[in-house]
Amino acid sequence: MGSLGRPIAALVSAVALTVLCGCTVRPADTDGKNHPPVRAGLPTGRASGPALPESAGPADPAATDVLWSRGDAGTGVRELQARLRQVDWLFDGPTGNYDDLTERAVRGFQGRRGLPETGRTDTETWRRLLGMTHPPGRWELYLMGGQPAAAPDPRCLTGRVLCISKTSRTLRWMVDGQTLSTMAVRFGTEHTPTREGVFHVYWKSRHHVSTLYHSPMPYAMFFSGGEAVHYSYDFAARGYAGGSHGCVNVRDETAIAALFAQARTGDKVVVSW
Repeated sequence: MGSLGRPIAALVSAVALTVLCGCTVRPADTDGKNHPPVRAGLPTGRASGPALPESAGPADPAATDVLWSRGDAGTGVRELQARLRQVDWLFDGPTGNYDDLTERAVRGFQGRRGLPETGRTDTETWRRLLGMTHPPGRWELYLMGGQPAAAPDPRCLTGRVLCISKTSRTLRWMVDGQTLSTMAVRFGTEHTPTREGVFHVYWKSRHHVSTLYHSPMPYAMFFSGGEAVHYSYDFAARGYAGGSHGCVNVRDETAIAALFAQARTGDKVVVSW
């Protein structure tokens, strides 16, 4: 074979070998992380969000249908936020509300993967996110609170009571067995646990500052020594990533302000599991 024929034959052989082996080169994600490969169909992990057709691909018009966008709310949005937290695109929430932070996180996620940076979660964006994350558990879904309140302790069913559950991490404001408001709360750490039992509000201090830790404790309602129910800037910013020194922290300032206005010295406080 001539000198020209040998390179052509080698090229034909190489192409044939590639076809037989089925080898293709898939571009890697550009965020510097090792992610599992994204299948053309749905990932095997379950998701509570809308199901996607197995045949849908990037070129399918249905693949760009918008699932959620700013202003939406619900369990699907909460799962979206939990999954965005897993890949470090969102640090707030989950709250279940598609706010400006969620929109910004989705836009960043889309941009790093070459998707249109709309900030809206369409089916292709959701598919990519599903392929890179695991189904979030209850802890991840309710990291910042918002989970359903536990059934009230029997000791909360009479009188005026701040009924606090460590199981659901919620506070019910109850009067004569009726729940008037509910809010997410955070407790002390392993080394400074919040006491359990039946107590009473013995002092209210609207602009309180801790003399021991020199930290603000707005809307403080003291019920056991230095332990109080109060608003926490740290809880509002970091959620359950932190903890108190024994106090019951509230992250919703509007809710705690309303509770502070209604609660009286002498009202019962029940802290239970």
